[in-house]
Amino acid sequence: MSGGDLTLGIETSCDDTAVAVLRGERGVLAELLSSQIRDHARFGGVVPEFAARKHLESILPLIDEALREAGVEGRDLSLIAVTCGPGLMGSLLVGVQTARALSRVWGTPLLGVNHLEGHMFAPLIDADDLSPPFLSLIVSGGHTEIVRVDAFGSYVLLGETRDDAAGEAYDKAAKVMGLPYPGGPEIDRLAALGNPEAYDFPIPLKHTGKIEFSFSGLKTALLWRVNKMREAEETLPLPDLCASFQRAVTEALIAKVSLAVEQTGIRNLSVSGGVAANSALREALRKNRAWKVWLPKPSRCTDNAVMIAMAGHNAWQRGVRSPVLTPDPSLSFA
Repeated sequence: MSGGDLTLGIETSCDDTAVAVLRGERGVLAELLSSQIRDHARFGGVVPEFAARKHLESILPLIDEALREAGVEGRDLSLIAVTCGPGLMGSLLVGVQTARALSRVWGTPLLGVNHLEGHMFAPLIDADDLSPPFLSLIVSGGHTEIVRVDAFGSYVLLGETRDDAAGEAYDKAAKVMGLPYPGGPEIDRLAALGNPEAYDFPIPLKHTGKIEFSFSGLKTALLWRVNKMREAEETLPLPDLCASFQRAVTEALIAKVSLAVEQTGIRNLSVSGGVAANSALREALRKNRAWKVWLPKPSRCTDNAVMIAMAGHNAWQRGVRSPVLTPDPSLSFA
């Protein structure tokens, strides 16, 4: 890379439009995000076509603002890194096609970044003491999986969810209890006021010998409990329900991280994705002495463009190129 070693990161995989400018590997010059949470809240979840339209409205003004904040021009950039999958096809198209157009106009190299690989880089932005091999727990609204990072660009999927992702389970649980979208932060807030032992919800797959997750049964257990209370015309003890549900999710995640550490012998762990901002999970991860954990700051747990820029910069330095860049909603690790 030449010039000022500047990378423009673009992330539009779901409902957040994010843009960042990075100097070198970790120098964040600009970091902007346009959230659609309020736009989708009335629907109780993300509406794909609506999300794509909102990306169209936001992306170019956001890029202009990021360049101004960074004090650079488009032609100063050394690389454009854009999420190419997995994600919502319409949302991905907006980001990828915008990046392709700007690459042609500015004569800047373009690189597609796997969204999940981007998440793995989120804890590395502020940490220069984590290097492969390490384990990566990616826990978000669309993904829950543990990946062994043998080297940057060399990843082994150790296990994933059979059904719902943890973040998806939080949102569905919140809907069952009549809480607003997005459900994860609201459950976390109420759980702080409740008793996590109030209800003995099942810990999914806690004692199996496989690195795997499942949250649909836990969600159903909560649904049955809530329905019985409503049939009896009882007032829902929301803090206790939230705390007990959150404890079950946290214990399920910790159990499988423990199993991965035991099976691989790798004691360094990075955690990323929206659920990594959950206070109970962060506390449980930090107090466990079986591993050393690296967590992004909460604002970088969710989708962001800094992680995409850093992952793109790292891949470019390794010699990765994107001769033909097309969005792929089902893209997975190589």
